[in-house]
Amino acid sequence: MVKRGRIVAFFLIVLLLAGTMGLTTNNILKNIKLGLDLQGGFEILYEVSEANEGDVIDRTALVSTVNALEKRVNVLGVSEPNIQIEGEDRIRVQLAGVTDQNKAREILSTEATLTFRDINDQVLLDGTDLVEGGAKQEFDQENRPAVSITLKSADKFRQVSEQVYNMGEGSNLLVVWLDFEEGVDSFAAEAAKPQPKYLSAPRVGEIFNQTSVQIQGNFTIKEAQELAALLNAGSLPVKLDEMYSTSVGAKFGEQALDKTVFAGIIGILIVFLFMLLAYRLPGAIAIVTLSVYIYLILLVFDWMNGVLTLPGIAALILGVGMAVDANIITYERIREELKLGKTVMSAFRAGNRRSLATILDANITTLLAATVLFMFGTSSVKGFATMLIISILVSFITAVYGTRLLLGLIVNSRFMDKRLGLFGVKKSEVANIADIDDDTEVPTRFDKVDFVKHRKKFFVFSALLGVVGIGLLLTLKLNLGIDFDSGTRIEILSDQSLTTTEVKAELAKLDLEPRDVILSGNNNEIGVARFLGVLTKEEIAEVKEHFNEVYGAEPSVSTVSPTVGKELARNAFIAVMIAAIGIIIYVTIRFEMVMAIAAIVALFHDAFFIIIMFSIFRFEVDITFIAAVLTIVGYSINDTIVTFDRIRELYKKKKKVKTFDDLAEIVNKGLRQTFTRSLYTVLTVVITVVALLIFGSESIRNFSLALLIGLISGTYSSLFIASQLWLVWKSKQLGKSQQKKSDETELEPEV
Repeated sequence: MVKRGRIVAFFLIVLLLAGTMGLTTNNILKNIKLGLDLQGGFEILYEVSEANEGDVIDRTALVSTVNALEKRVNVLGVSEPNIQIEGEDRIRVQLAGVTDQNKAREILSTEATLTFRDINDQVLLDGTDLVEGGAKQEFDQENRPAVSITLKSADKFRQVSEQVYNMGEGSNLLVVWLDFEEGVDSFAAEAAKPQPKYLSAPRVGEIFNQTSVQIQGNFTIKEAQELAALLNAGSLPVKLDEMYSTSVGAKFGEQALDKTVFAGIIGILIVFLFMLLAYRLPGAIAIVTLSVYIYLILLVFDWMNGVLTLPGIAALILGVGMAVDANIITYERIREELKLGKTVMSAFRAGNRRSLATILDANITTLLAATVLFMFGTSSVKGFATMLIISILVSFITAVYGTRLLLGLIVNSRFMDKRLGLFGVKKSEVANIADIDDDTEVPTRFDKVDFVKHRKKFFVFSALLGVVGIGLLLTLKLNLGIDFDSGTRIEILSDQSLTTTEVKAELAKLDLEPRDVILSGNNNEIGVARFLGVLTKEEIAEVKEHFNEVYGAEPSVSTVSPTVGKELARNAFIAVMIAAIGIIIYVTIRFEMVMAIAAIVALFHDAFFIIIMFSIFRFEVDITFIAAVLTIVGYSINDTIVTFDRIRELYKKKKKVKTFDDLAEIVNKGLRQTFTRSLYTVLTVVITVVALLIFGSESIRNFSLALLIGLISGTYSSLFIASQLWLVWKSKQLGKSQQKKSDETELEPEV
């Protein structure tokens, strides 16, 4: 008899969830801050060194520098800047939504220290003589914008004005400089060619005994306000050298956001449709829990006051494909129990119980890789890792507990007792309960496939692939991006198709010769130029102004110093090694050492396969490539663990395992029983990755390619490498154990 109360409760919960999400999602989206790669802006990593000999760069000096930079950023009107200390001598500045990036760069780096000099360039007063916070924008007697400052000592200013006054007519100039640069021989030489650092040179017609001074020049109101604010911010207590920088034009950010969100919608809708067709009613419940999953991800990100980046959106979209994995594991387990002739309620309970440990193991290993990625990644990669970590945790809650709650209400209502078709199970597939015992295995459509029989072919294929890959890497090498090779990368956006000749010609007008120019985009509207050297901030400013005038959009410019490039490469290697060691330890504890080693061999196989493909097709290797490799490391071990979990279950169930054939039978059964699940889970993730690849932003194109290659390789290695290696090594271990027992028996004395 159908219990209608539980069905009513099911629909009430679904309506409550839908109503809550519908009413609050819009506000959550408005609250989430967008990163500079989605709204334009720039990021700079400064190396801090002493401004004067004998200065000490300690925590106090770094904090003082951050405070000075924050005051300067306030001049720009940036709503929520992100300025952080990194390590012992570095500061990272992220400014999203800055409209005039050249001005921002200048304001951050300029010393903003006033000096008052005579005609012979002798410094008479400097910034230390000013009262803190005493500068403000005013107007002179002719109502022109000016800046007034307050000096600490009226007596000192009297002495200075007296000295200049006594130099006589024509030489009685008090020259005002901002951040005077070395290499200028005299004021007269500088005056011959106007420089932005020179402010004014008023005549001293009398001796002043006061603390208030007005700086006059050809200022606009905005320029006078900026100068006053910079003077109040004070001079930087240290020297700042750019080690890494990246800037994204506003149009690039807007385009990236629109394209990636569209790609996400397409990918997620296809995943929803797949789950509905594959699992019927449970698939519909999965759609509900996946929708809640997406909502909770955004809600948690809002609570964390996190900054959403382009890789972060990619992680959210990718997370949908990975979140559905838990649903597939559970649903496939329930189907197996139903096919064994169990009741719907018994199958539901057994399927949930047996799938929980598998889901937990798979999520922990993926979480481990994401954590390592967060620890060693740069800022954009940290955004991806943060979203991936949140996705793993939230997906576990929604896919496990959310699905169990909703599906449990339907199952316990008894509505599905005789409607196995709603689970996608045909009556002809259900075994007769009278014919079932403890050793009964669920029949699969792959029962005639012998995976073990062809293991040597798989090993030979992978070995040949490795040899060819090493040869290709030695000859072709990797097409390293500036993240690892250092240099400058300029990404140009146009409304029309570009040609490499056109891009090179425009760069030649700026006396710039790129190492190479690559076109991308659906209509070749994006031109990417790479340079061996690191452009100066002045050259970057010139590039931005030039291409903004030519194409109506600021280009995105990234620079990486050789020091940072080496560090990124080293950190990437360390990250992969730590992830591998962590996975070995965890799999050894949860399973056994032989399985752990086999899993790691498969992981390195996947990573190497991605590297080979990038070498052959000359795809650019940047920092997001490492993010993709570590993501695949986490996901591939996920798939391998599900297979190993089934093999371990079958191994324990089989009473006597003495020969290679016994092990081979176990491996074959394990692979057959998990094959559908492996195909379905990789398919759902591939759907989201392909959507990103086709419809997403060009900025994450290589990231998506690496993921796609890794997913295909990961599925292959989980099915045909890891499990087969375990079979070979376990049989040798078993053989040694049997031999030892035989030897011990022979040594026993006869009675």
